[in-house]
Amino acid sequence: DTQIRFVKSALWYHGYDRPQLHQLPADGSAGSRELLLAFSWLLHRLGLLEQLLARNRVKTGDETSVCTCEDDLPNRQEDTTEAGSEGGLEGRVDVRYLQWLNGRLRFQWHSLHAQHQEQCKLLHKIHLFTSGSHMDQILGHFSVTETDLIRQPENYKQLLQLLESETMQLEAFLEWKQLEPVYWQWMETVLDNMAEEGNVCESQDARVEKRRLPEVTSCCPWADKLTGQMDRLSRDLMALQDQLHQLVTQRKAAWWEKVAAREELQKEGFSAATRKIQESVEVKLRGLAFIHAPKKNKMHGSCRLVLRNKHPASKMGFGQSQVSKEPVSAVSATEVIRELQMREASLQRELGQLREECRQRLDEIAEGLEGVICVSP
Repeated sequence: DTQIRFVKSALWYHGYDRPQLHQLPADGSAGSRELLLAFSWLLHRLGLLEQLLARNRVKTGDETSVCTCEDDLPNRQEDTTEAGSEGGLEGRVDVRYLQWLNGRLRFQWHSLHAQHQEQCKLLHKIHLFTSGSHMDQILGHFSVTETDLIRQPENYKQLLQLLESETMQLEAFLEWKQLEPVYWQWMETVLDNMAEEGNVCESQDARVEKRRLPEVTSCCPWADKLTGQMDRLSRDLMALQDQLHQLVTQRKAAWWEKVAAREELQKEGFSAATRKIQESVEVKLRGLAFIHAPKKNKMHGSCRLVLRNKHPASKMGFGQSQVSKEPVSAVSATEVIRELQMREASLQRELGQLREECRQRLDEIAEGLEGVICVSP
């Protein structure tokens, strides 16, 4: 039962909201075809096999994740705001609990950052001490895995088994890619059969309902009375709807009059707000022009860490040729750091602007509260 609930929740999280699957019994006694459809959806939508191959890949080199893609932060922020306003979380979440979570998250982030810095220092020592010892002139130094194999040669059997397993997975993936069109043709037939069965069930249910209603009306003495009550309720609901429509129209007219009067009284404030909006737009445009000016290819994924000295020492076995044979697809850490610093500056400007808007909004709310003193934390 726990596994079935987990599978349903995981599929729901990834966007698979087919009701027939989520209505399956929790004992696993039925639903093999629904599971087949869900598995096929994962193959097509998420690239499940590719993700599994990337996760199970044997990493013999020292790698790190690099991402210079632009995040769609404004859309995510709007989605979060809409979800929060619809759910009404203001009255159910304690601010102190959120502050505690924020503090805990910051503490864990600092500890993780410190551990990552320590790992970088150790990697730099390994790369520096083994510089000039690798057979590959592009690399020039050993990785952590290669250094461990040199120190403990008996561990190469385990690495060899992992590499053989990865090779078998890659061969199976290639075989799957050859047979994949046959699989999707089969899935099309499965979908057609399920659609036909669904149409047959709907038509049978409709015939049953059509046949059942006259029998109930003819044999039940209270059917006429119930029908009359339903007619009276429908007429009452229509009258209430008309009244509500008239009330909404009157309220809208009153609100438009208040808005017009407020705009006439606060033209200066409106012009100031317009100037602030224009300034913020100019700042964002400058940031976008600064970011998108180079027109470089955005990187996303894992890259191997290779030590590159600005002035290679004479003790290095490959000398100057090591730097000259660097692949074209390589990216320098200084370039990534520079681009991330530009993005950080842009986000800091946007954060300062949002804080100023929140402060002004809080000041406006505080001015409307009579007899209340607000003290900043």
